[in-house]
Amino acid sequence: MPRVAFTTFAVLNHPYPHLSNEDFNVLEGVVFGASSEAPGFIARAEAVGGAQTKWTNFGRHYGEWGEFHAPSFYTGGRDDETDTRASTLSVWQDLESVHAYAFSGIHLYALKNRRKWFAHLPHRLYAAWWVADDAVPTWREACDRLDLLNETGPTPEAFDFRTAFDADGNPYRLRIGRTAAEHAASLDAAESPEAAEPSEAAAQA
Repeated sequence: MPRVAFTTFAVLNHPYPHLSNEDFNVLEGVVFGASSEAPGFIARAEAVGGAQTKWTNFGRHYGEWGEFHAPSFYTGGRDDETDTRASTLSVWQDLESVHAYAFSGIHLYALKNRRKWFAHLPHRLYAAWWVADDAVPTWREACDRLDLLNETGPTPEAFDFRTAFDADGNPYRLRIGRTAAEHAASLDAAESPEAAEPSEAAAQA
């Protein structure tokens, strides 16, 4: 059966070593651990042979997931001292599984506190798409999908929770509870390009 590929890409206010990121750097490992235990989780891109760098993903290789890449809107640093991106790539059984994880538990706590660490960007910061059950999405593909979502809006090739599609390309409404839906709607609205402050949009142009 087809599975859901899911990527996220946010940008920190300061590079990883900055003191303001200390609690985020601790929380990141807890969040990853929680995702691995979440119902519906299948796999996540992890560096092969251990990390060659302390903070940055640039220069790391992820086996079948490919070499690390960033979407076109990222203009930050690419080494341990200057890297400001925070990114994930994972595979899930279905959309409901990844949505349930994203809007509950420790990950929801991180979302609610994201303004402590992350810049507000005039871009969509996550994308979902369907892959075959034997396919492994690559970082380059993930970046292409996220760029496509930002360029064209949701399509069967790249979409978000608010405007989703099933594996056949048909519009799809997630089967989620009201509380989770409210969390998703409020957070998606806050991250949408239309919701960005004019000064922030200009700074990113």
